[in-house]
Amino acid sequence: MALLAEFCAAAVTNKIPTTARATLLADELRVKALIEALHRAPLEHHKAKDILRAAGLPILSVGNPHVASDLAKIKDGVTLSPILLVRGDFVTGKALQIADGYHRVCASFHTDENTDIPCRTVAADAQG
Repeated sequence: MALLAEFCAAAVTNKIPTTARATLLADELRVKALIEALHRAPLEHHKAKDILRAAGLPILSVGNPHVASDLAKIKDGVTLSPILLVRGDFVTGKALQIADGYHRVCASFHTDENTDIPCRTVAADAQG
């Protein structure tokens, strides 16, 4: 998942990481297709508690340095970047993947679990 986060975060800055590392997660074409799909994905909003539940991930503590940093940004009124998500599948039991923004989701949860968080969501089989 961390590798996917790196690739998707790179999509935001139009920097695609080396393909040798991408093949640890998926083949080069698959990764590029997901990045292109994330560029085109509309902005939508989901609650922090729903994102964490769908991803099956624990809430990181406020003591986590990255969560603390995001909490400070929220306190200062800084707008956080949208969360990048790869949709799960309840039929197969595949969880939602937080491709980028896990710490931001946790910080938002600690602020208010019902906060509507801006997200860009794509299907795992999205075409570029």
